[in-house]
Formats: sequence, structure tokens, C-alpha cells
Amino acid sequence: MKKLSYIILGILIGALATYYFCPRDLNVEEMETKMAKSVKPKGVISVEKAKALNNNWTKFRKAAVDSCIAMQTHNKVKEDNRSSWWSLDEIENYIAYSKQLTDSLGYNITGFRVYLGVYGGKAEQRKKDFATMFMVPTGAKRVSKANSLSLFLPPSDSDIPAPPLNEGNGGGGNGYPQ
Repeated sequence: MKKLSYIILGILIGALATYYFCPRDLNVEEMETKMAKSVKPKGVISVEKAKALNNNWTKFRKAAVDSCIAMQTHNKVKEDNRSSWWSLDEIENYIAYSKQLTDSLGYNITGFRVYLGVYGGKAEQRKKDFATMFMVPTGAKRVSKANSLSLFLPPSDSDIPAPPLNEGNGGGGNGYPQ
């Protein structure tokens, strides 16, 4: 009987230890609260600053861009794209795709660069001679840590030879909403 009481006591102590020391699943509210905490990225600007930048573009660049388009379209008034839009899913999918592809190409991805481009005269009619924006992954070629040459080369954030993301929805000529 004495041995049985030690076994029962051991089981109880084990159960209590398991309860207090093993991780438990968070409930949905705790999980959402934990996930909602994010770090504000460097470079975030106020809406007022964005509007001022957009207004400056209109003030200093729009007339020049519009006059070039008018010359190309024989004075037909046609406003060029001023922005591109991608859905959140498209951007998240592109980031995941870029990470996987650049890893297989032997690069460490460090960011993305956005370029301005222009569809040429041979593009489909709705894009012909319009501006576009596309995103390119940036980073550096992975080098082995034992390589002595890497001690002398600074890390670079150059464009990685991976397919860029284009085909965003054109934002039109209206600019940032006032």
C-alpha cells in the first residue's frame, strides 16, 4: 500500500509539472493581439507629406510629361499613369516567390527597388506609350564564409537577375487623393 501511494504522488507531481511547464496554445484573442504588434518601418511618412510630394510632382513634372505625350500622340490629350497598384496578395506572393527564387540562384535578398518604365509604341493599345512601375529584388550573391576575398568586398544591394513584378493597375493621372 505504501508503494502505491508513492506512485500516485509521483503521477500528481508529474501532472502538475506538465501543466505549469509545458507551453499551451494561445486563445484567438491573445494570438491576434500578439500578431498585431508590428514595428513601424523606416521611411514611413505622413499623409500630409505624401500629398505634398504628389503636389510637387504635379507642379514640377506633370506639364513636361503631358507635353511629351501630346507630341507622341499628335496633340491628343492623354494623361499618363502616375502610380501602380498591386493587391496585398500579389505583393506577398511576389515576396515569397522572390525569396525562393533568389535563394535557388544563390543570392541573399535584402529588399526591393521600384523602377519607372514606359511601354513602347509596340505595346498593346491600352498600354501604348504609358508609364509603368516595376519591382526588382535586390541583394548580394551568397559567398562562403571561408572565402578570404569576401573580407575585402563591401556588401552590395544590386539588382538580382530575377523576374521583376510589373502589371500593376495603372493609377491614372489624378495623383494622390486630396
